[in-house]
Amino acid sequence: MGRDDGAAAPPAAASRRLTRPLRANRAGRQPLGVAPRLVRVEPDRTPIDAVAPLRISFVGGGTDLPHWYEEHGGAVLSATIDHSVRVRLVPREDREITVRSLDLGHMVAYHLDQGPAYDGVMDLPKAAIARMGITTGVDLQIESDAPPGSGLGGSSALVTAVVAALAMLTDRRLSAHEVARLSHRIEREDLGISGGWQDQYAAAVGGFNFLEFSRAHVALSTVRASEQTLAALSQQLLLCYTGSVRRNVGLIDRQIRLHREGREETILGMKRLQEMAFAMRHAVERGDVEALGSLLDEAFLAKKQMNPYITEHTQIEEMLGTARAAGAIGGKICGAGGGGYLLLAAPPSARGAIRAALERSGGQFAAFAFSPVGVRARRGGDVWAPSA
Repeated sequence: MGRDDGAAAPPAAASRRLTRPLRANRAGRQPLGVAPRLVRVEPDRTPIDAVAPLRISFVGGGTDLPHWYEEHGGAVLSATIDHSVRVRLVPREDREITVRSLDLGHMVAYHLDQGPAYDGVMDLPKAAIARMGITTGVDLQIESDAPPGSGLGGSSALVTAVVAALAMLTDRRLSAHEVARLSHRIEREDLGISGGWQDQYAAAVGGFNFLEFSRAHVALSTVRASEQTLAALSQQLLLCYTGSVRRNVGLIDRQIRLHREGREETILGMKRLQEMAFAMRHAVERGDVEALGSLLDEAFLAKKQMNPYITEHTQIEEMLGTARAAGAIGGKICGAGGGGYLLLAAPPSARGAIRAALERSGGQFAAFAFSPVGVRARRGGDVWAPSA
């Protein structure tokens, strides 16, 4: 595959076993008639541990797809949290690849010379390994704080963590934008998975960010939220797992089709989501935490207007109604819909009642905090991070 993504070719030292001749005698000469003996130098098999954060998308998801932003622009407000995807990479001396998911119980193995089978099992790390062009075997072990399809950007965080681990293995320097573009290319081009840009940038950069999308570029700016505002948001927001995740129901493909068919409600919903991204950013930057709850409600309604199938065959609307009846100010589904996590806003005094009511409906609450750090990889005492 081509490498217009900014990833340099792997250094030769990473792809061969190194040997060196024994030192000559003191006169600087080998004894006559004696061939120099070679001493094998063991490759560095120190594990590399990479971590990429998950994210909460407050509003704007769907406007980061090219069918929309190439004509209208797009905008997303999101923040990374202290939940993550973790990857451990151990170099091998051969050209075998093994990939193991501790959460799902999946394990795949293949030889680099034959390449992987893209069969729906661990395809994301397989494609990342292929795109990065490594020439030596590795063992990968993967663990995530959220299941696939949860709406927290876990798939992109996984790809980003694998890219970081492989970049450290091959001593490649990549900027955060290059990591995001490379991860996007792996998901969208190499594997043909429908989706936008926001998750790759969230995992690569980290923090509370406002993303704007156009045909020309992706512009990222840090949201100017004070420590007091972040603390207040942490007190007001709740993250609740609905008990099921989004399966491959084609929600994003349906959204694209509805737009191409010219469905008026879809177009109006997307325009509203884009406008609300600016409104919610301004509310956060001025510290108006109270406004967030109603804005989350509006964001959910606009998302459903854009794609009326996001709650089909789920408990999402019933659970949101239960949360409001118990005192929530507002809430929305995270991600594309179809299951996963709810993001709720509520006064601290109502948190107990909301938790009890939703747990009776099968909800599971996950404590979280905002995290400002994007993807990182570590090997011993060394740290790899995207360059500025």
